[in-house]
Amino acid sequence: MLVIKLPESWAEITVLQELNRWKTKTDLRLFAMANTWGDDKILSFNDVVLRRSDLDILNGPNYLNDRVIEFYLSYLSTLHTSPTISLIPPSIAFWISNCPDTESLKDFIKPLRLLDSDELNDNLNVELAEGGLHWSLLVYYKETNSFFHHDSFMGANQWNARQLYKAVSSFVSDGDAAYRECSDTPQQKNGYDCGVHLLATAQVICKWFSSGGMKNRDELWLGDVKKTVPNVVNHLRDEILGLIRRLMSEKSSSK
Repeated sequence: MLVIKLPESWAEITVLQELNRWKTKTDLRLFAMANTWGDDKILSFNDVVLRRSDLDILNGPNYLNDRVIEFYLSYLSTLHTSPTISLIPPSIAFWISNCPDTESLKDFIKPLRLLDSDELNDNLNVELAEGGLHWSLLVYYKETNSFFHHDSFMGANQWNARQLYKAVSSFVSDGDAAYRECSDTPQQKNGYDCGVHLLATAQVICKWFSSGGMKNRDELWLGDVKKTVPNVVNHLRDEILGLIRRLMSEKSSSK
């Protein structure tokens, strides 16, 4: 499921979204069919299609689904158009993390140019916990040759993050990249806002790089995440709802 087209080359930041399975592919297909029956399409944005039920998800105290997350990350890519920032769809990160065949994985990754270390600096990987219950963010920063895991629920996704880290590490370095759990990542105050925290963290990191980032190379983006994310989380659902309605209105008036 491509939500954002692959760039010609990878650069300082690459965002990968990992969407984990529910139980089996069949379960997921049946679940999707059941939940799209009579669920009107309300907006197509880049490669993302939103449905009316997505508005309900944003309106209430609900867990964000993959469509909402894909939509907002796609929108972020239109705001931060620097060639140093690129976004990759969830299926790719999931496949990289779970591919049992190293040779197939090598052939699959080659077109993504992960091996072009001169161009790959940062790699943000969005992932779901096993069973599809939790979102978190994994960041690879080439300058320090390190992966940073941002988890808003006490590191619940550590296993998944490490699995993806191990799968990708040899393609972005000599396999000696460090792994770090970011314990200062702001924590969610309920059981359903992990997706909102994920998007808020991605927003802050993108802004950090776009605004000249790297201004504090010792602290990196970590201080900005700790200081800014809680406030962004408080209004992000309303912000995304307003964005969707504005884009719907613009598309309607252009017909």
